Amino acid sequence: MISEEEARRRVLQSVDLLGERAVPFSRALDCFSAREVVARLPLPIFDNSAMDGYAVVASASGKGARLQVIGEQPAGIDRQLRISPGEAVRIFTGAPIPGGADAVAMQEDTTRDGDEIVVNVGVHPGEFIRRRGCDLAESQKILAHGERIRLTTIALLASQGFADVTVGGQVNAAIVSTGDEVVMPGKKLDQGQIYDSNSILLQALLQRCGASVTLAEHCPDQRERLIQAIQRGIRNHILVITGGVSVGEHDLVQAALHALGAKIDIWRVAIKPGKPFLFGQASGCAVFGLPGNPVSAFVTFLQFVRPAILKMMGAKNIDLLKVPAKLAVDLTNEGDRPHYVRGRIDNGAFVPIGRQESHALFGLSQSNALLRIAVGESLRAGEIVDIQTWD
Repeated sequence: MISEEEARRRVLQSVDLLGERAVPFSRALDCFSAREVVARLPLPIFDNSAMDGYAVVASASGKGARLQVIGEQPAGIDRQLRISPGEAVRIFTGAPIPGGADAVAMQEDTTRDGDEIVVNVGVHPGEFIRRRGCDLAESQKILAHGERIRLTTIALLASQGFADVTVGGQVNAAIVSTGDEVVMPGKKLDQGQIYDSNSILLQALLQRCGASVTLAEHCPDQRERLIQAIQRGIRNHILVITGGVSVGEHDLVQAALHALGAKIDIWRVAIKPGKPFLFGQASGCAVFGLPGNPVSAFVTFLQFVRPAILKMMGAKNIDLLKVPAKLAVDLTNEGDRPHYVRGRIDNGAFVPIGRQESHALFGLSQSNALLRIAVGESLRAGEIVDIQTWD
């Protein structure tokens, strides 16, 4: 049995960065940029109005001033209008500022009188004008290498006229769930059987990471059928097997992998829940064997599978988000492995939820965070602790 730190190091050392690809914005969300991107246009691109109103010369637009309206500039093509002191141009939000104007008088602060306006409130130079480049300068970095592409990042890239973005490679993943006791949802349960929740959970976790699930199948505890299922699975970049990785007579995963010439790098990790964790390589595919208990599968996925996928996709940050929170109760780890306690963080406080056994799926479903407690560590209510979050 090895430490979780050593297990993570070995996993990450064994997986490689995939090649980059150009994708349209419609498929770029939550991918990771394969290149640094800099602005090729300033934002705004030109001086424009922040309000509907009138473009004016501020020095000639004191309270009570009457100005001649000489034209109109809507948002769109610049009409190349120009004003002098004592004149105004009707203007709309986002429209280019006419030459000679240095301020915009809000519509609400003026009174229209035929071809003239009366200024009801004094106007200051620069008022309600968005200056060229005040938000973003040309050549300013807008996307770092390895940065996750978010909704707002896509909007920023589009503002630069880019049609697509270069991102890390697509990770293809397969899932094989095992066990005679497991039945796929929708089928009839016999006594002693349970529904397969693990493969459904893993599909969601893989998709949340950005991987494409190309195969998800269930295999009974039959050696030859398991070998065949694994053969199909290792055609992908990663294969996640759930169940069958412990030491019982019906735990056939290791034997099936060895029969296919797989190299097993890790078996059993000092982590609770999740000790019977397996990692190896087969035909260039990274193979993860996760425990059959759902909480164990969930925790080991987050600690080992997720960072591997993110590395392969070119992510700069492969760790779960950590946030400080105030602990609501006393907690002590008297076991021989670091313990990941499931709970909920609300309004800055972390509260453990439900039973902390590896089978307790309901408690996990109500949780949104993990607290790692080291061996022998005691934490007191009111302490500030770092919490890992996944939602």
